[in-house]
Amino acid sequence: MQRSQAAEERVPKSFSPAENKAIACLLLVVATLAFYNPIAHCGFVYSDDVAYITRNAAVRAGLTWSTVQFAFTELHTGFWHPLTWLSHALDCQLFGLNPAGHHYVSLLFHTASAVLLFLLLLEATQAGWLSLITAALFALHPENVESVAWAAERKNVLSMFFFMLALWAYGRYVHKGGTRRYVAVVSCFALALMAKTQIVTLPCVLLLWDYWPLRRMFAAPSDQPGACAPRSFSYLLKEKVPLFALAATASVITVVAQQKASAIRTLAEDSISARLGNVIVCYARYILHTVWPVRLSPIYPRAEGALSIVQIAAAAAVLLLITALVILRRDLRYLAVGWFWFLGTLFPMIGIVQVGEQAMADRYAYLSMIGLFLALVWGVAELAKTRPLARTWAAVPAGAVILALGLLTCHQLGYWRDGETLWGYALTVTGPNYLAHDNLAMVMDGEGKYDEAIQQFHDAEALHTFTPDEILKIGMYEQTKGHPQGAIAQYQKAQQGTSDPTFRSNADIQMGTAYLQMASYDRAKQSYETALQLNPESPSALVGSALLQERDGNYEQAVTELTRALKLQPNDIGLLLLADAQRHAGHFQEAASTEDLARKISPDLDAARKNAVATQSFFGSGTN
Repeated sequence: MQRSQAAEERVPKSFSPAENKAIACLLLVVATLAFYNPIAHCGFVYSDDVAYITRNAAVRAGLTWSTVQFAFTELHTGFWHPLTWLSHALDCQLFGLNPAGHHYVSLLFHTASAVLLFLLLLEATQAGWLSLITAALFALHPENVESVAWAAERKNVLSMFFFMLALWAYGRYVHKGGTRRYVAVVSCFALALMAKTQIVTLPCVLLLWDYWPLRRMFAAPSDQPGACAPRSFSYLLKEKVPLFALAATASVITVVAQQKASAIRTLAEDSISARLGNVIVCYARYILHTVWPVRLSPIYPRAEGALSIVQIAAAAAVLLLITALVILRRDLRYLAVGWFWFLGTLFPMIGIVQVGEQAMADRYAYLSMIGLFLALVWGVAELAKTRPLARTWAAVPAGAVILALGLLTCHQLGYWRDGETLWGYALTVTGPNYLAHDNLAMVMDGEGKYDEAIQQFHDAEALHTFTPDEILKIGMYEQTKGHPQGAIAQYQKAQQGTSDPTFRSNADIQMGTAYLQMASYDRAKQSYETALQLNPESPSALVGSALLQERDGNYEQAVTELTRALKLQPNDIGLLLLADAQRHAGHFQEAASTEDLARKISPDLDAARKNAVATQSFFGSGTN
């Protein structure tokens, strides 16, 4: 506390944030809104914005009872975060699909979190300038642009807001006690978890907060600021048992949700050694991005091969050196708090449990970087006390850094203008990046640039080993966009990646439709025959083969195969196709009975007839 006050004396006395809190908060708000002004021109971007907002019927409906049910009961996108869904639904009710409104709400949450950070640091340390500088670094750091400008990351800014409220409520509880104040801490934490479980480390952060700046832990009564009384470690730990219980419950729900979405990578996909290497390197990269925030990407792909020993060793050396410094200067409590805040809050996302394909993400550092800011700001202030600098000049570097960060943030926002700009920029930053190519392909598709989309899919395939199912989907996309020859190549590639007869049969069926699209009927017939050899009980293969048999005049064979198909999957269109084949085979009475059955089960016989005629036309067979 004495150090903080001494550092405070080195800054200009003409304005004191501690004495002018309202003005300091206003300056923080104005600066944040000013540098984030380009967010008004940012749109929705592929991919998560699609699942979260633009194609989410429950969210687009606004705040309805069905939306509330969806929010609390569904594990959509692999998460349980009902508060986030309700927040998006309210945005849709207020702004529709105008992205500016969605973005400004996220910006307001981010700004509010920065103001809360300033106020709670000021209350705990009485260091007005240091608190304001820390809050300004958080508010204007370009690494946070992803959390604010990506509409789907509302969960990040929303959970941070309630995290800050929980920390503020904890200060009230520590100073004044009372069950109601403790309930307020638990309630804010629960709301934060319902926005995003990334905030799960709050109980550990509160223990760090007890160590510094509250100094409730391992301290004599004479060290205490204000009304904070020293407590034993066991007392402080027991005090947070309800919070740890909430954190454990939220963690279990998240793991279940991620497993349901098949988002968690197995050890066969990523070994323990590979994960540990990635963890060490990514911790170091997050530090680098915090102190040198340039060439930030919306996605950082995992290395296709193993990380080099040199990379891992260099990153480990940096982490060990910083840890050694923190231990050596344990008298400077803020160093330990800042460092372990950074390490601990980042741990759930660092990759021990690998979710998704990214190696790291800027949004994961949204909470963690505050720890680094605490250590840096208070550490630099401590160092400045030993230098004979004028008080005015001591503030110049801090102002220059904040201004530079604000300008970088303003520039970074330009890349979030639209999906094509964003993912194109990602490719310039990361180099070969199959995830960026894949997302860019979907953006091109949405813009009707189908040939460019197909090229992006091919570029992605050149960089990554896709599963047979994914390759099959790429082939189907090519076929629907008028590239049957390219689709056939994809289907053949998909078959080479698996020995599953059902999958291979489905690929042959798709290949058959592609040959039909090219009017190559003999090859189509061969594909359907192969599909039936692999899976004799495939209704689609039976219907396709039957229609090609009918085209060749083999009506009895067509009747036989259509009859088998309808036993497996009865429907009105199939019955009309069978009736037509029976008439061609001379079985007029059976044809009449079959058509009468189609009439009985069909919800719309005229539509079924049109579909049957279109199907026959596609297969080149006779008319119904």
